Amino acid sequence: MWTSTAEAPILLVGAAHVVDLEPALRRLLRDRPLDGVAVELDDERARALLAPPETAPGRRGRVPVVLRLWGHLQRRLGEEMGGGVAGAEMVVAARIAQERGVPLLLIDDPIRETLPKLLGSLSLRERLSLVVGSIVGLFVPARLVQRQLDRYNEAPAPFLEEVRSAYPGLARVLIDDRNEHMARRLGEARGRGVGRIAAVVGDAHVPGLVAALARRGIPTEAVPLRELLERATAP
Repeated sequence: MWTSTAEAPILLVGAAHVVDLEPALRRLLRDRPLDGVAVELDDERARALLAPPETAPGRRGRVPVVLRLWGHLQRRLGEEMGGGVAGAEMVVAARIAQERGVPLLLIDDPIRETLPKLLGSLSLRERLSLVVGSIVGLFVPARLVQRQLDRYNEAPAPFLEEVRSAYPGLARVLIDDRNEHMARRLGEARGRGVGRIAAVVGDAHVPGLVAALARRGIPTEAVPLRELLERATAP
């Protein structure tokens, strides 16, 4: 194995927010020594997901329409595709951290900082495309979404290049910038002695995080979504 936890690679686990990954995650982490579990959440979203508070009166009106539409779409697809609550994989990761008695590391940017950056970075065309896509998505059957997920799993890099071409501002703010910030926070955790980390993040973040951590001299081990799904069905 490793002579010290500081030499252990960070395990990057690619997840999808509308797919039930609990059996696969538990199988993957069952025998792996861990000093901490990291998740793609900030403090506010972690509180909402792990202990959902009652919605404050009037709060809905302050949430951008695109975010409300995407939230509704994720909840519907999560139910139809067997994943239950959107973000369930983050809940599972938090439970594993609690069961193991190791810290849960929240490595994502605060949503209240990300949203203004995102909206400010989008061109008019990108904004209109996102709104139209969100509205159309409300009526898209889950089987079509599953088809796109399968297409992504077969060739992640070309799929993400299509996203970058269609939404360059979105890709920069939601993927590239956050990759750098999450890598920095993982590095800071290593500096505090939390060496053996399993980080559960959206699958699109895995390649960028591998590169960002490599630039910091931190070794990684990646389990992309495709491999994780294979583990779920393995005997």
